[in-house]
Amino acid sequence: METERHSSTPPDGGYGWVIVLAIFWNNAHHWGILSSYGVFMQWFLAHPTYISGTYLDYALIGGLAASQSCLIAPLATTIHHKYGIKFAMGLGVLLELAALLGASWSTAIWQLYLSQGVCYGWGLGLQYSSSTSIIPQWFTKRRSLAAGITTAGTGTGGLIYSLGANAMLDRLGPGWTYRTLAILQGVVSTLAVLALRDYNRSSNGGRHRELQAIKFRVGRRYEVWLFLSWSFFSIMGFMVIWFSLATFSRSIGLDARQGSIVTAVMNVGQIIGRPAVGYYSDALGRINIATAATFVSGVLCLSLWVCAKSYAAILSFALFGGSLFGTFWTVMAPLSAEVVELKEVRSCLTIMWLVCVLPATFGEAIGLELRTEGNRPYLRTQLFTGFMYIGAALCAALLRIWKTRSNSKAREANPSGDDDDGYFVIHKIKLWKRV
Repeated sequence: METERHSSTPPDGGYGWVIVLAIFWNNAHHWGILSSYGVFMQWFLAHPTYISGTYLDYALIGGLAASQSCLIAPLATTIHHKYGIKFAMGLGVLLELAALLGASWSTAIWQLYLSQGVCYGWGLGLQYSSSTSIIPQWFTKRRSLAAGITTAGTGTGGLIYSLGANAMLDRLGPGWTYRTLAILQGVVSTLAVLALRDYNRSSNGGRHRELQAIKFRVGRRYEVWLFLSWSFFSIMGFMVIWFSLATFSRSIGLDARQGSIVTAVMNVGQIIGRPAVGYYSDALGRINIATAATFVSGVLCLSLWVCAKSYAAILSFALFGGSLFGTFWTVMAPLSAEVVELKEVRSCLTIMWLVCVLPATFGEAIGLELRTEGNRPYLRTQLFTGFMYIGAALCAALLRIWKTRSNSKAREANPSGDDDDGYFVIHKIKLWKRV
């Protein structure tokens, strides 16, 4: 009886906050390192004799790291299910360590493709895909807040590594910079993995297997298509901004140090914005906040970024845009629980990762290819990014309409149900448990 209560009632806190802290620092030491890649890209382009590569090469390497983390999601889910969270994430830590060490000894562009791109992406995917599914197990009402805090680790790590990588590259060169990052990542991520625990692991085995199963037929539904479209457009816009701000800074006359500060300020925005987005998602509704945040991100790109021609202007965009344009990473897991039943969340997220492979791989490459000659080389890139976010907001708005109709039907079937979009998922969980 005690085991059943443990399996059916997430504590909404307790040891869950230790899980949040562990994932926060784990995110800081893999997403944070990846978010500083724009600083490495600037350095490589400024020192073409070190490794001969083009803008497109370096854009694709950064995109590969992100897209491979999406592509490996089904395998990561399978490993997590079969061997547990510690094994899956521990394997990811080893792959990231090998990738950074391999990048440190790279002398040709193809070696960076394999190390910084493919291998790092696999390690990132094993860790992130596994850790994403833990928060919904430990939280209900505070689910989005907890997710927002964990994703703020990306901004924290990005802030540290953007400034640190720029300083180390000037003093140590890329070889020892990569090795230093490898040591830091290995130590901190290992400690974080040791603290993690699957809440459902000690519960009823059949129920755990049901939660873990990947069912691709979930992707046939209209509402899931809207969720996937929102994800696709959000990732496309995010990838362009994430890697382009540092190089854009150079196009308006800023130096490498100022470019690294722009990237750091963008990460400060993520530190502030992601927990706030999570908090207000729980309070005002996850679909509502997803719609508003992605729309405002698009407006900021089409107005503030397009008009940014000075250091102060680009810093303002980096701060305000940084607080919102990563909304996808904060709300995608809680939002999926608004679209499908809790037992289908893992399947929905797995399909989403596969859909996001294309925009993650080619988003930044497309952004770079849209550049032109002249006084405003990034204008088409800025417009493209803005319209990607506007498209994502439209998909989220349509999803909100679907949700409203779904809630109306549910209230007709259960007149005593709660009207709050932010808590409606709790009633779905209760109904599922009764079944």
